[in-house]
Amino acid sequence: MGKIGGFLEINRQDETSVAVKKRVKHYQEFTVPLKESEIKKQGSRCMDCGIPFCHSGCPLGNLIPDFNDMVHKGDWKRASEILHSTNNFPEFTGRLCPAPCEKSCVLGIIKDPVSIENIEKNIVERAFQNGWIQAQPPKKRTGKTVAVIGSGPAGLAAAQQLNRAGHNVTVFERDDEIGGLLRYGIPNFKLEKEIIDRRVDILEKEGIIFKTNVNVGVNYDIKNLDYFDAIVLCGGATKRRSLPIKGIEAKGVHQAMDFLTQQTKLVFNKDVDEDIISATGKNVIVIGGGDTGSDCIGTSNRQGAKSVTNFEIMPKPPKMRSESTPWPYWPLKLKTSSSHEEGCDRNWLINTKEFITDENGNLTALKTVEVSWDIVPGKRPQLVEKPNSEKIWECDLALLSLGFTGPENTLSDQLGIELDGRSNYKATNYQTNVPHVFTAGDMRRGQSLIVWAISEGREAARAVDEYLTSKSYLSSKGIGGDLPAM
Repeated sequence: MGKIGGFLEINRQDETSVAVKKRVKHYQEFTVPLKESEIKKQGSRCMDCGIPFCHSGCPLGNLIPDFNDMVHKGDWKRASEILHSTNNFPEFTGRLCPAPCEKSCVLGIIKDPVSIENIEKNIVERAFQNGWIQAQPPKKRTGKTVAVIGSGPAGLAAAQQLNRAGHNVTVFERDDEIGGLLRYGIPNFKLEKEIIDRRVDILEKEGIIFKTNVNVGVNYDIKNLDYFDAIVLCGGATKRRSLPIKGIEAKGVHQAMDFLTQQTKLVFNKDVDEDIISATGKNVIVIGGGDTGSDCIGTSNRQGAKSVTNFEIMPKPPKMRSESTPWPYWPLKLKTSSSHEEGCDRNWLINTKEFITDENGNLTALKTVEVSWDIVPGKRPQLVEKPNSEKIWECDLALLSLGFTGPENTLSDQLGIELDGRSNYKATNYQTNVPHVFTAGDMRRGQSLIVWAISEGREAARAVDEYLTSKSYLSSKGIGGDLPAM
Protein backbone atom coordinates (compact mmCIF):
# COMPACT_ATOMS: atom_id res chain seq x y z
CA MET A 1 0.00 0.00 0.00
CA GLY A 2 1.69 3.19 -1.15
CA LYS A 3 5.46 3.42 -1.18
CA ILE A 4 7.24 1.67 1.66
CA GLY A 5 8.74 4.46 3.73
CA GLY A 6 7.32 7.05 1.35
CA PHE A 7 6.12 9.25 4.19
CA LEU A 8 9.73 9.47 5.44
CA GLU A 9 11.20 10.85 2.24
CA ILE A 10 8.28 12.74 0.65
CA ASN A 11 6.91 15.89 2.24
CA ARG A 12 3.36 17.08 1.93
CA GLN A 13 2.79 19.44 -0.96
CA ASP A 14 -0.44 21.37 -1.40
CA GLU A 15 -1.84 23.27 -4.33
CA THR A 16 -0.71 26.85 -4.70
CA SER A 17 -2.99 29.78 -5.50
CA VAL A 18 -3.09 32.59 -8.00
CA ALA A 19 -1.63 35.80 -6.52
CA VAL A 20 -4.06 37.83 -4.41
CA LYS A 21 -3.93 40.91 -6.66
CA LYS A 22 -5.04 38.81 -9.62
CA ARG A 23 -7.64 36.56 -8.04
CA VAL A 24 -9.62 39.29 -6.28
CA LYS A 25 -10.44 40.70 -9.73
CA HIS A 26 -12.66 37.74 -10.63
CA TYR A 27 -15.01 35.11 -9.20
CA GLN A 28 -13.43 31.97 -10.67
CA GLU A 29 -11.59 29.26 -8.75
CA PHE A 30 -7.94 30.22 -8.29
CA THR A 31 -6.03 27.16 -7.13
CA VAL A 32 -3.11 25.93 -9.23
CA PRO A 33 -3.23 22.12 -9.60
CA LEU A 34 -0.20 19.97 -8.92
CA LYS A 35 1.34 17.89 -11.68
CA GLU A 36 0.16 14.30 -11.98
CA SER A 37 3.58 13.02 -10.90
CA GLU A 38 3.38 15.06 -7.71
CA ILE A 39 -0.15 13.86 -6.89
CA LYS A 40 1.07 10.27 -7.25
CA LYS A 41 3.87 11.05 -4.81
CA GLN A 42 1.36 12.49 -2.35
CA GLY A 43 -0.67 9.31 -2.59
CA SER A 44 2.44 7.27 -1.84
CA ARG A 45 2.78 9.03 1.55
CA CYS A 46 -0.15 6.97 2.85
CA MET A 47 1.23 4.51 5.39
CA ASP A 48 -1.37 1.71 5.11
CA CYS A 49 -1.99 1.99 8.85
CA GLY A 50 -3.02 -1.08 10.78
CA ILE A 51 -5.99 0.96 11.98
CA PRO A 52 -6.70 3.76 9.47
CA PHE A 53 -8.24 6.42 11.67
CA CYS A 54 -9.01 8.47 8.56
CA HIS A 55 -11.92 6.04 7.98
CA SER A 56 -13.58 7.02 11.24
CA GLY A 57 -12.66 10.68 10.77
CA CYS A 58 -14.61 10.75 7.50
CA PRO A 59 -18.41 10.86 7.97
CA LEU A 60 -18.75 8.94 4.71
CA GLY A 61 -16.31 6.23 5.72
CA ASN A 62 -14.31 6.80 2.53
CA LEU A 63 -11.83 4.00 1.76
CA ILE A 64 -8.92 6.40 1.83
CA PRO A 65 -5.86 4.11 1.94
CA ASP A 66 -7.34 2.12 -0.95
CA PHE A 67 -7.74 5.04 -3.34
CA ASN A 68 -4.42 6.53 -2.20
CA ASP A 69 -2.73 3.30 -3.24
CA MET A 70 -4.41 3.37 -6.65
CA VAL A 71 -3.19 6.95 -7.17
CA HIS A 72 0.32 5.90 -6.16
CA LYS A 73 0.16 3.12 -8.77
CA GLY A 74 -1.32 5.42 -11.41
CA ASP A 75 -4.59 3.46 -11.65
CA TRP A 76 -6.84 6.54 -11.62
CA LYS A 77 -9.93 4.76 -12.91
CA ARG A 78 -9.88 2.23 -10.10
CA ALA A 79 -9.22 5.06 -7.65
CA SER A 80 -12.38 6.76 -8.93
CA GLU A 81 -14.42 3.59 -8.55
CA ILE A 82 -13.28 3.19 -4.94
CA LEU A 83 -13.93 6.86 -4.16
CA HIS A 84 -17.40 6.86 -5.70
CA SER A 85 -18.36 3.67 -3.87
CA THR A 86 -18.83 5.73 -0.71
CA ASN A 87 -19.04 9.34 -1.93
CA ASN A 88 -21.56 10.46 -4.55
CA PHE A 89 -19.99 13.87 -5.07
CA PRO A 90 -16.24 13.98 -4.38
CA GLU A 91 -15.97 17.06 -6.61
CA PHE A 92 -17.82 18.95 -3.84
CA THR A 93 -16.03 17.49 -0.83
CA GLY A 94 -12.67 17.70 -2.62
CA ARG A 95 -13.12 21.47 -2.75
CA LEU A 96 -15.21 22.38 0.28
CA CYS A 97 -14.70 19.81 3.02
CA PRO A 98 -12.59 20.86 6.03
CA ALA A 99 -11.12 17.35 5.79
CA PRO A 100 -11.72 15.73 9.19
CA CYS A 101 -10.03 12.68 7.64
CA GLU A 102 -6.75 14.58 7.50
CA LYS A 103 -7.10 15.70 11.11
CA SER A 104 -7.27 12.04 12.16
CA CYS A 105 -4.57 10.79 9.76
CA VAL A 106 -2.05 8.73 11.75
CA LEU A 107 0.84 10.38 9.91
CA GLY A 108 -0.33 13.67 11.43
CA ILE A 109 1.05 12.56 14.79
CA ILE A 110 4.62 13.01 13.61
CA LYS A 111 4.46 14.89 10.29
CA ASP A 112 2.03 16.72 8.02
CA PRO A 113 -0.90 14.41 7.24
CA VAL A 114 -1.59 12.95 3.82
CA SER A 115 -3.24 15.52 1.51
CA ILE A 116 -6.40 13.43 1.24
CA GLU A 117 -8.77 16.19 0.15
CA ASN A 118 -6.61 17.33 -2.75
CA ILE A 119 -6.03 13.74 -3.89
CA GLU A 120 -9.80 13.23 -3.83
CA LYS A 121 -10.38 16.29 -6.03
CA ASN A 122 -7.74 15.17 -8.51
CA ILE A 123 -9.27 11.70 -8.75
CA VAL A 124 -12.75 12.94 -9.61
CA GLU A 125 -11.51 15.62 -12.00
CA ARG A 126 -9.45 13.07 -13.90
CA ALA A 127 -12.48 10.77 -13.99
CA PHE A 128 -14.62 13.49 -15.56
CA GLN A 129 -11.89 14.42 -18.04
CA ASN A 130 -11.58 10.81 -19.19
CA GLY A 131 -15.32 10.21 -19.44
CA TRP A 132 -15.37 7.54 -16.75
CA ILE A 133 -18.31 9.12 -14.93
CA GLN A 134 -21.33 8.20 -17.01
CA ALA A 135 -25.04 8.04 -16.28
CA GLN A 136 -26.00 4.59 -15.04
CA PRO A 137 -29.80 4.37 -14.82
CA PRO A 138 -31.23 1.36 -13.01
CA LYS A 139 -31.86 -1.75 -15.11
CA LYS A 140 -35.39 -2.04 -13.74
CA ARG A 141 -37.89 0.10 -11.85
CA THR A 142 -39.76 -0.81 -8.69
CA GLY A 143 -42.80 1.31 -9.47
CA LYS A 144 -42.39 3.15 -6.17
CA THR A 145 -42.31 6.96 -6.17
CA VAL A 146 -40.22 9.16 -3.89
CA ALA A 147 -40.26 12.93 -3.42
CA VAL A 148 -37.03 14.55 -2.25
CA ILE A 149 -37.55 18.10 -1.00
CA GLY A 150 -34.39 20.17 -1.19
CA SER A 151 -31.56 19.80 -3.72
CA GLY A 152 -28.55 20.46 -1.53
CA PRO A 153 -25.92 17.74 -1.05
CA ALA A 154 -28.17 15.68 1.24
CA GLY A 155 -31.08 15.80 -1.20
CA LEU A 156 -28.95 15.03 -4.23
CA ALA A 157 -27.26 12.09 -2.51
CA ALA A 158 -30.58 10.66 -1.34
CA ALA A 159 -32.05 11.11 -4.82
CA GLN A 160 -29.20 9.37 -6.62
CA GLN A 161 -29.14 6.43 -4.23
CA LEU A 162 -32.91 5.92 -4.36
CA ASN A 163 -32.97 6.23 -8.14
CA ARG A 164 -30.25 3.61 -8.42
CA ALA A 165 -32.39 1.33 -6.29
CA GLY A 166 -35.00 1.59 -9.04
CA HIS A 167 -37.46 4.03 -7.49
CA ASN A 168 -38.92 6.94 -9.43
CA VAL A 169 -37.47 10.06 -7.79
CA THR A 170 -38.60 13.67 -8.11
CA VAL A 171 -36.54 16.43 -6.49
CA PHE A 172 -38.25 19.70 -5.54
CA GLU A 173 -36.16 22.88 -5.18
CA ARG A 174 -37.57 26.27 -4.22
CA ASP A 175 -34.75 28.25 -5.88
CA ASP A 176 -34.46 28.72 -9.63
CA GLU A 177 -31.60 26.23 -9.99
CA ILE A 178 -30.52 22.96 -8.43
CA GLY A 179 -27.85 22.82 -5.73
CA GLY A 180 -29.21 24.36 -2.55
CA LEU A 181 -26.35 25.68 -0.41
CA LEU A 182 -23.87 24.63 -3.08
CA ARG A 183 -25.52 26.88 -5.65
CA TYR A 184 -26.08 30.13 -3.79
CA GLY A 185 -24.46 29.72 -0.39
CA ILE A 186 -20.93 28.99 -1.64
CA PRO A 187 -19.15 31.73 -3.63
CA ASN A 188 -18.20 30.94 -7.20
CA PHE A 189 -14.51 31.41 -6.40
CA LYS A 190 -14.74 28.37 -4.11
CA LEU A 191 -17.06 26.27 -6.27
CA GLU A 192 -17.71 27.18 -9.89
CA LYS A 193 -21.31 26.36 -10.68
CA GLU A 194 -20.42 24.39 -13.79
CA ILE A 195 -19.17 21.76 -11.34
CA ILE A 196 -22.73 21.38 -10.04
CA ASP A 197 -24.29 21.47 -13.50
CA ARG A 198 -22.22 18.61 -14.92
CA ARG A 199 -23.21 16.36 -12.00
CA VAL A 200 -26.89 17.34 -12.23
CA ASP A 201 -26.74 16.44 -15.93
CA ILE A 202 -25.58 12.94 -14.94
CA LEU A 203 -28.43 12.64 -12.43
CA GLU A 204 -31.01 13.72 -15.00
CA LYS A 205 -29.72 11.16 -17.49
CA GLU A 206 -30.07 8.52 -14.79
CA GLY A 207 -33.78 9.34 -14.63
CA ILE A 208 -34.18 11.75 -11.72
CA ILE A 209 -36.79 14.47 -12.31
CA PHE A 210 -35.92 17.96 -11.05
CA LYS A 211 -38.50 20.67 -10.44
CA THR A 212 -37.24 24.18 -9.60
CA ASN A 213 -39.09 27.24 -8.29
CA VAL A 214 -41.26 24.83 -6.32
CA ASN A 215 -41.59 25.76 -2.66
CA VAL A 216 -43.48 22.84 -1.16
CA GLY A 217 -46.12 24.03 1.25
CA VAL A 218 -46.01 27.56 -0.17
CA ASN A 219 -46.58 27.60 -3.94
CA TYR A 220 -47.02 23.83 -4.15
CA ASP A 221 -49.91 22.32 -2.21
CA ILE A 222 -48.72 19.87 0.41
CA LYS A 223 -51.59 17.54 -0.60
CA ASN A 224 -49.82 16.92 -3.91
CA LEU A 225 -47.28 14.88 -1.97
CA ASP A 226 -49.97 12.23 -1.43
CA TYR A 227 -48.98 10.88 -4.84
CA PHE A 228 -45.62 9.70 -3.50
CA ASP A 229 -44.96 6.46 -1.62
CA ALA A 230 -42.21 8.12 0.44
CA ILE A 231 -40.96 11.64 1.11
CA VAL A 232 -37.44 12.69 2.10
CA LEU A 233 -37.12 16.15 3.64
CA CYS A 234 -33.66 17.63 2.99
CA GLY A 235 -34.40 21.33 3.22
CA GLY A 236 -31.50 22.32 5.42
CA ALA A 237 -31.21 24.49 8.53
CA THR A 238 -32.03 27.91 7.16
CA LYS A 239 -33.31 29.95 10.12
CA ARG A 240 -30.64 32.63 10.46
CA ARG A 241 -29.43 33.83 13.83
CA SER A 242 -29.61 37.58 14.40
CA LEU A 243 -28.43 40.08 17.06
CA PRO A 244 -31.08 41.45 19.46
CA ILE A 245 -29.40 44.82 19.90
CA LYS A 246 -30.17 48.45 19.19
CA GLY A 247 -29.94 49.44 15.53
CA ILE A 248 -30.39 45.93 14.09
CA GLU A 249 -32.88 47.34 11.57
CA ALA A 250 -30.38 49.90 10.25
CA LYS A 251 -29.90 50.29 6.52
CA GLY A 252 -26.59 48.56 5.92
CA VAL A 253 -27.05 45.60 8.29
CA HIS A 254 -27.59 42.39 6.32
CA GLN A 255 -27.54 38.65 6.77
CA ALA A 256 -24.44 37.03 5.26
CA MET A 257 -26.42 34.55 3.16
CA ASP A 258 -28.43 37.36 1.54
CA PHE A 259 -25.15 39.02 0.56
CA LEU A 260 -23.57 35.82 -0.79
CA THR A 261 -26.69 34.62 -2.60
CA GLN A 262 -27.17 37.95 -4.32
CA GLN A 263 -23.55 38.16 -5.44
CA THR A 264 -23.65 34.69 -6.99
CA LYS A 265 -26.79 35.62 -8.90
CA LEU A 266 -25.13 38.80 -10.13
CA VAL A 267 -22.11 36.81 -11.35
CA PHE A 268 -24.50 34.98 -13.67
CA ASN A 269 -26.43 38.13 -14.63
CA LYS A 270 -29.57 37.01 -12.86
CA ASP A 271 -32.21 39.50 -11.75
CA VAL A 272 -32.45 40.15 -8.02
CA ASP A 273 -35.69 41.38 -6.49
CA GLU A 274 -34.17 43.25 -3.57
CA ASP A 275 -31.81 46.24 -3.44
CA ILE A 276 -28.19 45.47 -4.26
CA ILE A 277 -26.00 44.84 -1.22
CA SER A 278 -22.66 46.29 -2.21
CA ALA A 279 -19.35 46.45 -0.37
CA THR A 280 -17.75 48.70 -2.98
CA GLY A 281 -15.89 51.58 -1.34
CA LYS A 282 -17.32 50.74 2.08
CA ASN A 283 -15.94 49.91 5.49
CA VAL A 284 -17.24 46.37 5.92
CA ILE A 285 -17.47 44.52 9.21
CA VAL A 286 -18.23 40.80 9.16
CA ILE A 287 -19.61 39.55 12.48
CA GLY A 288 -18.84 35.86 12.89
CA GLY A 289 -15.63 33.95 12.26
CA GLY A 290 -16.77 30.77 10.50
CA ASP A 291 -16.61 29.67 6.87
CA THR A 292 -19.57 31.84 5.89
CA GLY A 293 -17.89 34.85 7.43
CA SER A 294 -14.74 34.01 5.48
CA ASP A 295 -16.79 33.84 2.27
CA CYS A 296 -18.15 37.31 3.02
CA ILE A 297 -14.60 38.60 3.43
CA GLY A 298 -13.51 37.17 0.08
CA THR A 299 -16.61 38.56 -1.65
CA SER A 300 -16.19 42.01 -0.06
CA ASN A 301 -12.60 42.18 -1.26
CA ARG A 302 -13.70 41.27 -4.79
CA GLN A 303 -16.34 43.97 -4.71
CA GLY A 304 -13.70 46.54 -3.81
CA ALA A 305 -14.39 47.25 -0.14
CA LYS A 306 -12.49 50.14 1.42
CA SER A 307 -11.69 47.98 4.45
CA VAL A 308 -12.77 44.58 5.78
CA THR A 309 -12.86 43.79 9.48
CA ASN A 310 -13.89 40.53 11.13
CA PHE A 311 -15.30 40.11 14.66
CA GLU A 312 -15.29 36.82 16.55
CA ILE A 313 -16.74 36.53 20.04
CA MET A 314 -14.61 33.49 20.90
CA PRO A 315 -10.90 33.57 21.89
CA LYS A 316 -8.22 33.41 19.23
CA PRO A 317 -7.34 29.73 18.74
CA PRO A 318 -3.71 28.60 19.07
CA LYS A 319 -1.64 28.15 15.91
CA MET A 320 -0.86 24.56 16.85
CA ARG A 321 -3.17 21.75 17.98
CA SER A 322 -4.48 22.37 21.47
CA GLU A 323 -3.87 19.88 24.30
CA SER A 324 -7.63 19.83 24.82
CA THR A 325 -8.13 18.34 21.34
CA PRO A 326 -5.37 15.74 20.89
CA TRP A 327 -5.10 13.50 17.84
CA PRO A 328 -7.34 12.05 16.40
CA TYR A 329 -9.93 14.60 17.54
CA TRP A 330 -10.81 17.66 15.50
CA PRO A 331 -8.06 20.13 16.46
CA LEU A 332 -8.76 23.47 18.07
CA LYS A 333 -6.33 25.72 16.20
CA LEU A 334 -6.29 28.90 14.16
CA LYS A 335 -7.67 28.59 10.63
CA THR A 336 -6.55 31.13 8.06
CA SER A 337 -8.54 30.86 4.84
CA SER A 338 -7.61 32.14 1.40
CA SER A 339 -10.12 34.96 1.94
CA HIS A 340 -8.36 36.03 5.14
CA GLU A 341 -5.10 36.15 3.19
CA GLU A 342 -6.70 38.51 0.68
CA GLY A 343 -7.04 41.23 3.30
CA CYS A 344 -8.86 41.38 6.62
CA ASP A 345 -8.41 42.82 10.10
CA ARG A 346 -9.32 39.92 12.40
CA ASN A 347 -10.42 40.54 15.97
CA TRP A 348 -11.28 38.06 18.72
CA LEU A 349 -13.22 38.37 21.98
CA ILE A 350 -15.31 41.21 20.56
CA ASN A 351 -19.03 41.60 21.25
CA THR A 352 -21.17 43.98 19.21
CA LYS A 353 -23.38 46.13 21.42
CA GLU A 354 -25.05 48.57 19.04
CA PHE A 355 -25.43 49.54 15.39
CA ILE A 356 -25.10 53.32 15.13
CA THR A 357 -27.03 55.19 12.44
CA ASP A 358 -27.43 58.69 11.04
CA GLU A 359 -30.71 60.61 11.03
CA ASN A 360 -31.87 58.67 7.93
CA GLY A 361 -31.32 55.26 9.50
CA ASN A 362 -28.15 54.50 7.54
CA LEU A 363 -25.47 52.50 9.32
CA THR A 364 -22.41 54.59 10.16
CA ALA A 365 -20.63 52.72 12.95
CA LEU A 366 -20.64 49.81 15.41
CA LYS A 367 -20.17 49.97 19.14
CA THR A 368 -18.35 47.00 20.64
CA VAL A 369 -16.94 45.83 23.93
CA GLU A 370 -14.11 43.43 24.71
CA VAL A 371 -15.13 40.25 26.49
CA SER A 372 -13.80 37.14 28.18
CA TRP A 373 -15.37 33.81 29.05
CA ASP A 374 -15.90 32.64 32.61
CA ILE A 375 -15.66 28.86 32.42
CA VAL A 376 -16.73 26.76 35.40
CA PRO A 377 -16.72 22.95 34.97
CA GLY A 378 -20.26 21.61 34.78
CA LYS A 379 -21.79 24.99 34.06
CA ARG A 380 -22.55 26.93 30.92
CA PRO A 381 -19.74 29.40 30.07
CA GLN A 382 -20.60 32.99 30.93
CA LEU A 383 -19.70 36.01 28.81
CA VAL A 384 -17.98 38.73 30.83
CA GLU A 385 -17.54 42.27 29.50
CA LYS A 386 -14.24 44.03 30.10
CA PRO A 387 -14.80 47.37 31.89
CA ASN A 388 -14.00 50.56 29.95
CA SER A 389 -13.36 48.63 26.72
CA GLU A 390 -16.08 50.13 24.55
CA LYS A 391 -14.99 51.11 21.06
CA ILE A 392 -16.61 52.72 18.04
CA TRP A 393 -15.79 51.24 14.62
CA GLU A 394 -16.58 53.12 11.43
CA CYS A 395 -18.84 50.90 9.34
CA ASP A 396 -21.06 51.28 6.26
CA LEU A 397 -21.93 47.59 5.79
CA ALA A 398 -22.31 44.97 8.53
CA LEU A 399 -22.73 41.33 7.55
CA LEU A 400 -24.15 38.91 10.12
CA SER A 401 -22.53 35.48 9.86
CA LEU A 402 -23.85 34.01 13.08
CA GLY A 403 -24.97 30.57 11.97
CA PHE A 404 -28.42 29.04 11.89
CA THR A 405 -30.85 28.03 14.62
CA GLY A 406 -32.57 25.21 12.74
CA PRO A 407 -34.89 24.36 9.84
CA GLU A 408 -37.95 26.34 8.88
CA ASN A 409 -41.25 25.00 10.21
CA THR A 410 -43.38 25.21 7.05
CA LEU A 411 -43.08 21.51 6.27
CA SER A 412 -43.11 20.26 9.85
CA ASP A 413 -46.30 22.19 10.62
CA GLN A 414 -48.15 21.05 7.50
CA LEU A 415 -46.99 17.43 7.62
CA GLY A 416 -47.25 17.09 11.40
CA ILE A 417 -43.56 16.35 11.95
CA GLU A 418 -42.31 16.35 15.54
CA LEU A 419 -39.23 18.43 16.43
CA ASP A 420 -36.40 17.51 18.77
CA GLY A 421 -35.02 19.61 21.62
CA ARG A 422 -32.89 21.66 19.20
CA SER A 423 -35.84 22.44 16.89
CA ASN A 424 -34.58 20.01 14.22
CA TYR A 425 -36.91 17.52 12.55
CA LYS A 426 -37.03 14.53 14.87
CA ALA A 427 -36.29 11.14 13.32
CA THR A 428 -35.33 7.60 14.26
CA ASN A 429 -33.22 5.91 11.60
CA TYR A 430 -34.08 8.96 9.46
CA GLN A 431 -37.83 8.18 9.72
CA THR A 432 -40.07 10.82 11.29
CA ASN A 433 -43.19 10.20 13.35
CA VAL A 434 -45.08 10.14 10.03
CA PRO A 435 -44.05 6.68 8.74
CA HIS A 436 -43.62 7.48 5.03
CA VAL A 437 -41.80 10.78 5.70
CA PHE A 438 -38.03 10.73 6.24
CA THR A 439 -35.51 13.51 6.81
CA ALA A 440 -31.78 13.97 6.38
CA GLY A 441 -28.99 16.53 6.43
CA ASP A 442 -29.03 19.81 8.33
CA MET A 443 -32.80 19.57 8.71
CA ARG A 444 -32.31 16.47 10.87
CA ARG A 445 -28.95 17.03 12.61
CA GLY A 446 -28.58 20.82 12.53
CA GLN A 447 -26.08 23.02 10.72
CA SER A 448 -23.16 20.84 9.67
CA LEU A 449 -20.65 19.98 6.95
CA ILE A 450 -21.26 19.10 3.30
CA VAL A 451 -19.61 15.73 3.85
CA TRP A 452 -22.10 15.03 6.64
CA ALA A 453 -24.98 16.07 4.36
CA ILE A 454 -23.92 13.55 1.72
CA SER A 455 -23.58 10.86 4.36
CA GLU A 456 -27.02 11.70 5.74
CA GLY A 457 -28.58 11.53 2.28
CA ARG A 458 -27.03 8.14 1.58
CA GLU A 459 -28.08 6.67 4.92
CA ALA A 460 -31.60 8.08 4.64
CA ALA A 461 -31.91 6.56 1.16
CA ARG A 462 -31.07 3.16 2.56
CA ALA A 463 -33.74 3.56 5.25
CA VAL A 464 -36.32 4.63 2.66
CA ASP A 465 -35.40 1.72 0.39
CA GLU A 466 -35.88 -0.72 3.26
CA TYR A 467 -39.24 0.90 4.08
CA LEU A 468 -40.42 0.52 0.49
CA THR A 469 -39.05 -2.93 -0.31
CA SER A 470 -38.33 -4.56 3.10
CA LYS A 471 -34.64 -4.89 2.19
CA SER A 472 -31.92 -2.76 0.61
CA TYR A 473 -28.85 -3.37 -1.48
CA LEU A 474 -27.77 0.22 -1.20
CA SER A 475 -24.29 0.54 0.26
CA SER A 476 -23.90 1.46 3.89
CA LYS A 477 -21.22 3.75 5.24
CA GLY A 478 -17.74 2.68 4.13
CA ILE A 479 -19.00 -0.47 2.43
CA GLY A 480 -19.45 -0.75 -1.32
CA GLY A 481 -22.85 -2.24 -2.14
CA ASP A 482 -24.13 -4.25 -5.09
CA LEU A 483 -25.05 -1.14 -7.08
CA PRO A 484 -22.80 0.58 -9.63
CA ALA A 485 -19.89 2.45 -8.10
CA MET A 486 -20.28 5.59 -10.23
